[in-house]
Amino acid sequence: MIATELAFARAAREKGTWTAFRDFATGDAQWPSPRWENVQTALKRVPDPAQPIVWEPDQVWISCDGSFALSSGPATHPGGKRSRFATIWQRQNGGEYRWVLDQGFDLEDGYSAPEMIPARVADCPAGSLGRTQRQPKARRAETWSSGRSNDGTLAWATELRADCSRTLVVSTLQDGVVEEVFRRSSATPPAPGNGAVTSC
Repeated sequence: MIATELAFARAAREKGTWTAFRDFATGDAQWPSPRWENVQTALKRVPDPAQPIVWEPDQVWISCDGSFALSSGPATHPGGKRSRFATIWQRQNGGEYRWVLDQGFDLEDGYSAPEMIPARVADCPAGSLGRTQRQPKARRAETWSSGRSNDGTLAWATELRADCSRTLVVSTLQDGVVEEVFRRSSATPPAPGNGAVTSC
């Protein structure tokens, strides 16, 4: 998962931001704009910006079965603005990861990067070994985007309000209890996730 996120960021630098976004997204991937917008449709024939958005993950959470994951970290935009991206990834039938949801938030004041990228795997529920499911568990509506991993050990939800404010909450199974592991809110028109242009 970390390798995929790093490859995504490298592709943005080498091939162009929007090219990378299209290449690493599923066909139904979305971002806020000011409703949930299909990224492949929004970026169709959109030229890449002259300067790429530069980002790297500083944390990763993944479900026990590996079907879905969250990556997050700082992004630097061409004008110098910094933000925090949050991206939900889905493992495809061939084993590779593609992103299904991306959004951005203000980067924390006084941010400093960790020495290593922590990657945490959710606990596996009892009796889950050997069971696999391939059907996606992502739900999208006009104002909500939510879903859960195939084994239920990672879940997320974002409400997109009319004023473009949002709150993303991600929870995982930890020590037998579902715990919130990531929460970010945007009270004003947000910096786009990984640099995505939005109309908010």
